[in-house]
Amino acid sequence: MAADARIGPNAITRVEAALTAQLGEETCQCVFARAGLLRHLANPPTDMVPEADVMRLHAELHRALPTPQADAVAAEAGRQTAAYLLSVRIPRLAQFALRLLPKGLAARLFTQAIARHAWTFGGSGRFSASRDAGGLVLLIADNPAARGYRAERPSCHYFAETFSGLYTAILGPRVRVVETQCEAAGAQACRFRVTWA
Repeated sequence: MAADARIGPNAITRVEAALTAQLGEETCQCVFARAGLLRHLANPPTDMVPEADVMRLHAELHRALPTPQADAVAAEAGRQTAAYLLSVRIPRLAQFALRLLPKGLAARLFTQAIARHAWTFGGSGRFSASRDAGGLVLLIADNPAARGYRAERPSCHYFAETFSGLYTAILGPRVRVVETQCEAAGAQACRFRVTWA
């Protein structure tokens, strides 16, 4: 983990919103307090935040809550992040143009754009993408959101749902994103398979 690595604030603010909506303010405050991040509740970040803050929050989410609740909160935070990116960060004209292309080409161009901005969500982690039969494979090695806790199975629902929302907007409702390997569960990288057929 690079000491100066930073990540977009959605990885914190959307977790706060999902936690509060699903489990209430008291549980949200408890999770943030255990992560040492109450300052982000008092003053929600609008700029890039230290990667270490994201790592602590996502790890504490999984340590403090039963797995189904942690997964549900992370998934909702990912859906909200995708909606924000599509509304604010990804130009509507670019989205429209990509939808007009053949799906394979649109997926390739969109993935290249995601890779160029990977530092905003992966921090010091390493993002890569490749094609495989019938879809894409996205990898995040040294994933900040999978550090600091152990899981029995893939648990990066935040990223899975963010990717799902983004690719669905471009490639249509048949998109499926499944995390097949996870660092928190002992893998060398978090691996997400994207399909749209």
